[in-house]
Amino acid sequence: MQSKQKNQAFFWGILLNVIYIVAEIGFGFLVGSMALVADAVHNLSDVLGLGIAWGAEHLSNKRPTLNRTYGYKSSSILAALVNAVFLLVAMGAIIVEAITRFGNEQPVQGGTVMIVAGAGIVVNGVTALLFQKGQQKDLNVRGAFLHMAADAGVSLGVVISGGLILLTHWEWLDPLVSIVVALLVVWSTWGLLRDALDLAMAAVPKAINPQKVKAEIEAEPTIVSCHDLHIWALSTTDVAVTVHVLRNTSKDNDRFLEDLSKKLRDDFDIAHVTIQVEYGDYQGLKNGDNTY
Repeated sequence: MQSKQKNQAFFWGILLNVIYIVAEIGFGFLVGSMALVADAVHNLSDVLGLGIAWGAEHLSNKRPTLNRTYGYKSSSILAALVNAVFLLVAMGAIIVEAITRFGNEQPVQGGTVMIVAGAGIVVNGVTALLFQKGQQKDLNVRGAFLHMAADAGVSLGVVISGGLILLTHWEWLDPLVSIVVALLVVWSTWGLLRDALDLAMAAVPKAINPQKVKAEIEAEPTIVSCHDLHIWALSTTDVAVTVHVLRNTSKDNDRFLEDLSKKLRDDFDIAHVTIQVEYGDYQGLKNGDNTY
């Protein structure tokens, strides 16, 4: 998926969702449906998520500077943290409001709820299709695709609640569904918060197995051992690795560095590889706090 195509997908995805959010919030308050309002806040998280991914795509193309030697790549991690905290607070407010509705049920126009939420299935489904082509190779695009596809399912749940209200006149179904929607968002957001915190703390990205990286490095014929292996995320898409290796020869060192770096980039999708070569007898660091 080319950069131009990604920019177009983000633009149309955000535009469609903003229009839908405005309509959903308006109809939610008009017909007294907290389920629609909860789903609208959830869809707002989609716009924030798409904006974060789009911003990261833009910032990743900015050139590094003397003060920011990796550029602005880590801004996507910070934005994910802000997004997760915002969502948790917003969903907490929705749950509190929905609980108060149980003791004071208000009439809900189930037909309107079904129509508005049905539009959400279309909007979220179309947006997911915009990212389908590039979601296999780009983690940012894949996240956008999976999020929008899941939201189409959430909107389907709201449609079902509207239909049940029409059939049964059980007004308590609306706050119940709003709580279920909010809890689903909290569940998914908790994972986002945990992953963003891990990346901010320079943890190894979940997609990379450090044992396999270490094994692949030590599988090189001239490498005796390796230490100080560090793997961390520069952004939500770029990964860096640094490692010290002990070689039993200095022959073809430049070719060795080039080949091993290429292998790590190709096999583990690591963007930045730094290898320090050591020779001679190496006993290892006595204090292993900063070794792997």
